[in-house]
Amino acid sequence: MTTKPKTKAYFIVEFDHEDDGRWIAEIPKLPGVMAYGPTKKEALQKVYAIALRTIADGIERGKVLAPVTRLFNYEVARR
Repeated sequence: MTTKPKTKAYFIVEFDHEDDGRWIAEIPKLPGVMAYGPTKKEALQKVYAIALRTIADGIERGKVLAPVTRLFNYEVARR
């Protein structure tokens, strides 16, 4: 039986339910990253996409966020 390592999430998603029924998903650690959706699930999917675009833009500009570097394991290819 394998167990998943327990890691703390770096980007917390916060939700708010509007009076008109829409959901707002926001990631406070990424300023400006928020999305509306008719359902909580759709708001979450949209905010994930915006977050990934924001992180990618930061990487292209030379800003490397710690959680992104933890996604990759670097090794030297053996010949």
